[in-house]
Amino acid sequence: MRTTLALSTLALVLAAAPAVAQDADLEAGLRVASLVAEPSELAFEAGTRATLRIRALDAAGREVEGVELRVRGRGVSWADGTVTAPEGGDAMLFASVVLPADADRQPPTLVMPITVTWPAVARIEVTPRSEHTPYAGTRIRFGASAYFASGSEHGDPSFSWASSDPSVATVDARGNVTALASGRATISASFDGARGERTIDVPALPASRLSLEGGTDRARQGDVVTFEARLSGPGGPVTDAAVEWTVSFQPDDSIHAPGAAGIVRDGKFVGEVPGLYTVVASAGDLVARATVDVSPREAVREVQVLGQGSVSDVHTSDLWIYEGNDGRDYAVTGTWGANGWAYFWDVTDPTNIVKTDSIHVDARTVNDVKVSPGARYAALSREGASNRRNGAVILDLADPAHPVIASTFDTNGVTGGVHNMFATENHLFALAGGDKYVIIDVTDLADPRFVSEYNHPDSRIHDVWVHDGVAYSSEWGNGVVVVDVGNGRWGGSIENPVFVTNVPYPVGATHAAFPYLQEETGRFYLFLGDEIMNRRGAAWGGAGLGGIPEKGGTPSVTRGYVHIIDFTDPEKPVDVARYEVPEFGTHNLWVEDDILYVAYYEGGVRTVDVSGELMGNLATQGREIAVYKAFDPDGYTANAPMAWGPQPYKGNLFFSDFNSGLWSVRIMPEGRPIS
Repeated sequence: MRTTLALSTLALVLAAAPAVAQDADLEAGLRVASLVAEPSELAFEAGTRATLRIRALDAAGREVEGVELRVRGRGVSWADGTVTAPEGGDAMLFASVVLPADADRQPPTLVMPITVTWPAVARIEVTPRSEHTPYAGTRIRFGASAYFASGSEHGDPSFSWASSDPSVATVDARGNVTALASGRATISASFDGARGERTIDVPALPASRLSLEGGTDRARQGDVVTFEARLSGPGGPVTDAAVEWTVSFQPDDSIHAPGAAGIVRDGKFVGEVPGLYTVVASAGDLVARATVDVSPREAVREVQVLGQGSVSDVHTSDLWIYEGNDGRDYAVTGTWGANGWAYFWDVTDPTNIVKTDSIHVDARTVNDVKVSPGARYAALSREGASNRRNGAVILDLADPAHPVIASTFDTNGVTGGVHNMFATENHLFALAGGDKYVIIDVTDLADPRFVSEYNHPDSRIHDVWVHDGVAYSSEWGNGVVVVDVGNGRWGGSIENPVFVTNVPYPVGATHAAFPYLQEETGRFYLFLGDEIMNRRGAAWGGAGLGGIPEKGGTPSVTRGYVHIIDFTDPEKPVDVARYEVPEFGTHNLWVEDDILYVAYYEGGVRTVDVSGELMGNLATQGREIAVYKAFDPDGYTANAPMAWGPQPYKGNLFFSDFNSGLWSVRIMPEGRPIS
């Protein structure tokens, strides 16, 4: 049986195979009535392998041969009858039969719970999380790691902490050690029958004075204020003592801000709502305080709706805005689940968006559209081609209003489906079956050629963005994979991509990444957007409809948010902030001139002030500038905003909406009255 992996809820990506053989497999799938697993229950140990056969049966219980299956796992992987899992826990395996595109029934499916146990722990290591000396009256954190006999690390241990002498030092359930008096104590962590320990010597604190330097006494919501705590004593400065930071708050309005609404971390403070904050630093009996009066940020600006390129008969996917060689402005939009159409629009007058042409390709979905920086060519991604050969279609933009197909690239793995792309002037980065990205030379539009590829081990890719010769690929729970594709700092080139680093993000589902250099501060940020097409576990779980609705159906529901990573030092990326709006989920995003533009699905297209240093949740700091939700009574799903992708362009904001097409709005200048 052939198998493939599902990339996302919005993508159906099929494995490459000769068209005739695949057609036979799809026809065989029509005879399948059920899927069964042998064995019917499965439990095995993480790091080992288990055998699991998936059988396709007809209505009489006979096995159907040559059926194409789509198999994916949550917490486990399955290939050729073998199941593996890197970690213990409750896992699930999902399998379904791949049917022809014109099938009039739902495919038979199998959902199988799997229990993955952990091996026995062989040893535990206890280590301090900082280099501070545990002086009496200070607190430092210890961490622990559990290892198996194989040397691999346990991914989810739950330690019990203890101190040999609580009069000298105590330890809490998170490994925070409070030194109380001079002496010696042993800190231990136990788990699964194993125990590790670390002995500490607690000296007296040699400081007699604590002061706060730097900072400011006035700031706006969301501004990061940096303080430095300085300890000194008879022997001079004390630089190796841990300082604890806390903050208290007096609100301007006790109704809107009844409790503390500030964050302080290692001397960096941010106030989320207006009011008077007191930042407190302490070490032993020494205390220093500073107050910061936080005023409203007043970032909100008026949104003016300019125009719409309505698409109501199918779902709209991505967009790209560009200036043609005739000096006019154009847009290209794709379609999702809509028989392979892409539309071209004249947006020179954003109040009068006019469709100029359309291109039809052999595909079910044109998920992504891209245009080269000089608007020499455009590219359309293909998924669900009738002959199972997908790939990317290259368009010549010599006539920007009426492009023509120059060529199709469908080799080197892209046959299985191209979900997303990135276009430079002479190269196209195209995802190949959700497994890797392929770099294509498009110098000659009529003859695109394979250059190189990058495939990160044990990872599924969803998108790629290239900045300054560095590719940032979004790889779901693996976060962002960073590769030198011509920058040269790490020895990479377009012909020889070189891995730089991986910023894992297992708490999210990294769907899109946007790299941004903030000129004011010199910081380099990565904005990572989740895509989670459900609200399982939330109080509002949606209207009960899974997947994508048919025309006129119930709107989809999503969750997730934008994670913000300080990537100024690529060797030490730091998770510093987020933009999280409850009850909605993110899709594509863009950052320009210190403004984040994010398509927040049902939450509409949203603009956020990301100037200055970033810390905490930007959504609660008065940084939101404007929100627009595209309610369209004539939409594919009526009055159901579903923002897909934004792009700021020449002072206006264009965005595509899954249910209603292409939109243009303008964020009005500051100083205008808010309606």
